[in-house]
Amino acid sequence: MKTKIAYLVALVCALTFATSAFADAEEQFYKKDQIRGFISFGGDFRGMFDDFHSYVNSTALMNGGHMAAASDADSTKTAYAGKLKYGKFDDYYIGLHVNVGAQYKQFLTWINMNFMPTQVSERPSSTYVNTSADGNSMKFPLYDVRWFSYGADWMFGWKLFGENTFINLIPSVGLGFNLINFHLASNFDFEDLDSPGTYVSARDRYYSTMAMTFNSELELRIELGQFGIGIYGGYRYAEYNDLEIENNVLVGEPYDTDNSGETWFAGLRLTWTFLSDWQSKQAEKL
Repeated sequence: MKTKIAYLVALVCALTFATSAFADAEEQFYKKDQIRGFISFGGDFRGMFDDFHSYVNSTALMNGGHMAAASDADSTKTAYAGKLKYGKFDDYYIGLHVNVGAQYKQFLTWINMNFMPTQVSERPSSTYVNTSADGNSMKFPLYDVRWFSYGADWMFGWKLFGENTFINLIPSVGLGFNLINFHLASNFDFEDLDSPGTYVSARDRYYSTMAMTFNSELELRIELGQFGIGIYGGYRYAEYNDLEIENNVLVGEPYDTDNSGETWFAGLRLTWTFLSDWQSKQAEKL
């Protein structure tokens, strides 16, 4: 329900911006030669809400246990478990962004492509010891635990103080998607959902799941001709689907349906706005 309300609010805002920018009963719908393209690069500090922080640590640092036979001659597999000694991930990370879009008068729309450096919790050793209920011990490999995310949002914004003012305030909203990727600590074993009683092992690779996103931000921008520098902040909501490991859905806490990915953020953005066709023609006449 929360997600549906957020998407509805975003859609209403986007339609309001678009209508205000383009609707003019006495003129043509818009003047194509006055559209200006732009590109920007940004970086921000992202703070994770408690649920998101808990979700990342619980998922990435999970201890799934192992199923193995005591010897090659033994066909019966036994459950082995051991302790993991990894450092937890921080509740913040750096977000990097590339925006490509267009401006018409005060209205802006763009695609915000976002990604982050991979966060790593280093393995304490190359292997760790696991023990079965009957006291047998075995060693299993360990890997660095990693996670990162990337995605894109279609954003809609409005310059509150006019099209070409020196200082501007730009609120914006948008919808998009995000992928989060986890590399687990070891080759944990999971019961095969298609064949109960048999098990599949996690591999030395990333496992991913997707979320729909709602993004809102406010930018204070200083414009010097075609160049702009702005500080911005906002809120991004994501709700991730259940993670699958070798086609096996992780069920139960914290892998239930509401896998939150909420963050707040604040950062710096550099923007270059290209001249419109009309501006270029005017410059040629001078």
